[in-house]
Amino acid sequence: MTEINENSRTVEVTAHDLPLACPRPGAPLWARHPRVFLDVLKNHEANAACPYCGTLYQFTGERPKGHH
Repeated sequence: MTEINENSRTVEVTAHDLPLACPRPGAPLWARHPRVFLDVLKNHEANAACPYCGTLYQFTGERPKGHH
């Protein structure tokens, strides 16, 4: 399940949300920008920031098996 904190533009994502792209489905029209895929599992902190809007995606939960 995806949780959005409207104040800090931080989105918590799980393995169910992978592959992760920003903007997320259902985003309002004013929040749209070119779609970009983000690798939240690339770094040790398990997060990634969108280069367009600055939204920070934080991975929570168990990492998928075999995902590099």
